[in-house]
Amino acid sequence: MNTASLHLYTADTPNGQKIPIALEELGLDYTLTHVDLNKGEQKAPVFVALNPNGKIPVLVDRANDVTLFESGVILTYLADQHPSLGGERQAERLRVQQWLSFQIASVGPMLGQLWWFRHASQTANAQALDRYRQESLRLYGVVSSQLADRGYIAGDRYTIADIALFTWLRTYEELDLDITGFKAVRTWLQKIEQRPAVKRGLAKSRQQA
Repeated sequence: MNTASLHLYTADTPNGQKIPIALEELGLDYTLTHVDLNKGEQKAPVFVALNPNGKIPVLVDRANDVTLFESGVILTYLADQHPSLGGERQAERLRVQQWLSFQIASVGPMLGQLWWFRHASQTANAQALDRYRQESLRLYGVVSSQLADRGYIAGDRYTIADIALFTWLRTYEELDLDITGFKAVRTWLQKIEQRPAVKRGLAKSRQQA
């Protein structure tokens, strides 16, 4: 019998991939439920009871009687208990939180809208595509300039900020974005995707029950 106190509800999306990667990086025991977004399982009453907003991921920590939604909050919760992913000193923790917030407030919304207008919208909208493409490339440039003189996004240590940005920025081919000019980003993406825990986390996200 699996006695893991952590249970994750997720799907194979950039936000959904973050938490399995973090859990695998930390070597934590957890169980996982795949939420079928195409079937609308995220809107079912049993799931909405966990997250009123009806979105993945959700992490339930039975040992501490905690249920959390929003990927940034879940990542921060895990990092608070395991500082190796969140920074051990206040200045480092604040840098990590800055870049985590940057992903949540800027990268996710812009790349998400670009994906929608490229793949989901039933109406062609060239103006929207151009706007979100240009803004997405600008954000890749911000990350590239930050990585130009350091190994990871918040400094010399791999953190939850890298995890959060990685799952979104790796989608550039799907979004038809040319990032050949952002060498630092391409090098960083290649480095992150070679981490064993990242490979395991992505595989867990893809697995279906």
